[in-house]
Amino acid sequence: MEFNVKKLASDAGVFFSRAMQFTEEKLGQAEKTELDAHFENLLARADCTKNWTEKILRQTEVLLQPNPSARVEEFLYEKLDRKVPSRVTNGELLAQYMTEAASDFGPGTPYGKTLIKVGETQRRLGAAEREFIRSASISFLTPLRNFLEGDWRTISKERRILQNRRLDLDACKARLKKAKAAEAKAACEGDLWSDEVEKAEHELRLTQSEFDRQAEVTRLLLEGISSTHVNHLRCLHEFVESQTNYYAQCYQFMLDLQKQLGSSKGEIFSGTFVGNAESASPAGVTSPPAAAATLPAVPTIPVVPTIVGVPNTVAEAVLNPNEVKPPASGTRRARVLYDYEAADSTELALLADEMITVYSLPGMDPDWLIGERGNQKGKVPVTYLELLS
Repeated sequence: MEFNVKKLASDAGVFFSRAMQFTEEKLGQAEKTELDAHFENLLARADCTKNWTEKILRQTEVLLQPNPSARVEEFLYEKLDRKVPSRVTNGELLAQYMTEAASDFGPGTPYGKTLIKVGETQRRLGAAEREFIRSASISFLTPLRNFLEGDWRTISKERRILQNRRLDLDACKARLKKAKAAEAKAACEGDLWSDEVEKAEHELRLTQSEFDRQAEVTRLLLEGISSTHVNHLRCLHEFVESQTNYYAQCYQFMLDLQKQLGSSKGEIFSGTFVGNAESASPAGVTSPPAAAATLPAVPTIPVVPTIVGVPNTVAEAVLNPNEVKPPASGTRRARVLYDYEAADSTELALLADEMITVYSLPGMDPDWLIGERGNQKGKVPVTYLELLS
């Protein structure tokens, strides 16, 4: 590598002179060429766009990947132009643990069955999260990153060139001003200073031309920020759409899981506690299971107690809700919390925020009630309701 002392000295001299010029401008001791108001507005708008794009980009990266170590690793792989290794999501890892636990506890046991169901839902949630991250990275993060690393770098480079052209222009103006002042003082050396003035004027014209040309180039780039906003707006719509699809999938997965758990919960608990009660009590006599007190609290609706071994015709009638009649007392009003799609003809489809009348019948699963809406009747899950006084 050739070491050019003259170029180094020249660059150092230019740097020193411009540093002095900046200092004098700050102190108001040197002339400064001002840009027009429209140009200044374009510069401010560009800076604002760059600053907020950086913040939105960084926070979106945090949203998609909360782990800072993983973000650093992805950044390094990207800079090294290498493929980022596939990473298991938290939902998929949880699903793996639940499935392995179910194998140890017994997949045929109530707990094992539930672990498998919840684990499968967690796996689906993890896969949906992976797809959302991939989609958001392509449709939203990449365009923002391309702007900062492409268009904005070009704008910054041209702005620096324009700043240097302005400093050169102001320096030429200062030299011309000094030459004219010296010419006025030294009348006897008029020819000498006239040459200096002419030379300074020629340099000023050239510098002014370069400054104007660079200002036009920079102006065109700054006006392109409007196109950048339009592009980022389109990307923002795509990001919102992918996020909406992701949360809609998660909501549907959890609704399906809630239905599965709701339909098996009563069977699991009743099989456990009634079996314990029968083994601990004489034949034909049932004692209230003490463990029932640990069940989740549900707003009380009067229920006629049942006796094990005695046919319960009313409980059988629950299978056909249209044929049952509400009890004389014990009905309540309830507000529906979420939409619910009936699984069969014995259930009542629900719409969020509607009001229905509910009541319980002897022998019913505690997680279900009979709901009435006008002439329609059917079983409804308690978890979808807010019981009112």
